Amino acid sequence: MRDSRPAQPERNRTSPARLFAEQVLSRAAGAPLVAGNSVRILKDAAENYPAWLQAIGSARRTVYFENYIVTDDIVGREFAAALADRARAGVRVRVIYDWMGALGGAPARLWQPVINAGGTVRCFNPPRLESPFGWFSRDHRKMVAVDGCVGFVSGLCASHKWNGDAARGIGPWRDTGVEIRGPAVADIVRAFAQIWAETGTPVPGEELADLGMDAAAGDVALRVLATAPSIAGLYRLDQLIAAMARETLWLTDAYFVGVSPYVQALRAAALDGVDVRLLVPGASDLPVLSALSRSGYRPLLEAGIRVFEWNGAMLHAKTAVADGRWARVGSSNLNLASWMGNYELDVAVEDRNFAGAMQEMYEEDIANATEIVLAARNRVRAANSAPRPHRRLRSGSAGRAAAGALRISNTVGAAITNRRILGPAEAGLMTGVGVVLLAFAALALAWPLLVALPLAALGGWIAVALLVKAFMLRATGGNDADSTDSDPD
Repeated sequence: MRDSRPAQPERNRTSPARLFAEQVLSRAAGAPLVAGNSVRILKDAAENYPAWLQAIGSARRTVYFENYIVTDDIVGREFAAALADRARAGVRVRVIYDWMGALGGAPARLWQPVINAGGTVRCFNPPRLESPFGWFSRDHRKMVAVDGCVGFVSGLCASHKWNGDAARGIGPWRDTGVEIRGPAVADIVRAFAQIWAETGTPVPGEELADLGMDAAAGDVALRVLATAPSIAGLYRLDQLIAAMARETLWLTDAYFVGVSPYVQALRAAALDGVDVRLLVPGASDLPVLSALSRSGYRPLLEAGIRVFEWNGAMLHAKTAVADGRWARVGSSNLNLASWMGNYELDVAVEDRNFAGAMQEMYEEDIANATEIVLAARNRVRAANSAPRPHRRLRSGSAGRAAAGALRISNTVGAAITNRRILGPAEAGLMTGVGVVLLAFAALALAWPLLVALPLAALGGWIAVALLVKAFMLRATGGNDADSTDSDPD
């Protein structure tokens, strides 16, 4: 862990090319560059959780806590207890958790102490009759903000899985977060307020009145990337960074499912001499996704991109570092579920010291990973035959399943339309999909009602949802009824 301080001449560079690049990045990301911050890298749960709890314990005015998964275990209960303690002390405590992320992990009793103490807890986007497919969009953000003075953005959820289980020989999950102090904390709070408004009555204006009034806490400039479904701000930014990188582009991703335009951007950078690296899990909490991700390695490897698989327990970090001067940390994965389907929160830091620290951490991670190479006949294999742990881990995100579905659709679409060259690594995937489709066709011929009835039920549900939505819009004069307060307390 360390504070990042840039060299002053770097900050004062105002050449036309530099100004143009800043303008392009700001427009693509939809986020301004905010100067005057201090940023600290937090590695794994051992550094993130204590920092979160310490900040929550020091709260005097507000605590905003938003996380995709909070499980009813020793970790989740510790955070619930800390939040309840602050609420009893008169601090305004607001909590958002995601309905899908909470499935099977966080029953109502976990949050009841917080509610009883005076805090407010909201569940994001539970299933609704009038929105059959609305549940696809998830709140995948992970953040904490305290008193508008300190904010945390990370890839970590609040669950014992991130701590590992030493008694069972399971190491802690590898993940990365950041602690931010300074004017940019205001943008983190505004991102929370955006989701709060999506779930009910907005945060009162007076509670947000002093945002951005804090003095500078350091010399680091960064952007808070609060992305929403269908906006694709981070996707545009990732494409730009791949195009602008001149020397290095090192990526870490938990659920990589590269779509063709992004894969081509990475390939173009590598073919132009950029050192492009991708670090992904060797063992995933969604095992099928490991196979799907591996099926997309070949075009990367052929372009000279180096691919590494993590040897430890689950690798859950989502980071990028480019040219030793730009770095990103947050909740977004390199797949369409994050780029287009979810609410995500990341920070993009433009600072040489911070980027240098991220590069050092990346090199440490690579030392605990196995490189994947192209062997004879262009088949993908590990660079060495050393045994690696590939234990099954419990799934914790529906977005991973969506990412897997996207990989299947990309491969099948390419095979049908012949729009790109497929390789041996994708043959197994195509075989599996072909067998499933043949089985479905046989089922439809033998027992047509088994296929027709579910389709009819789905069509009826969509029809009813449209009628209900139309009625609600007419009854409210165009004001969406979803804006009603849904506070459980």
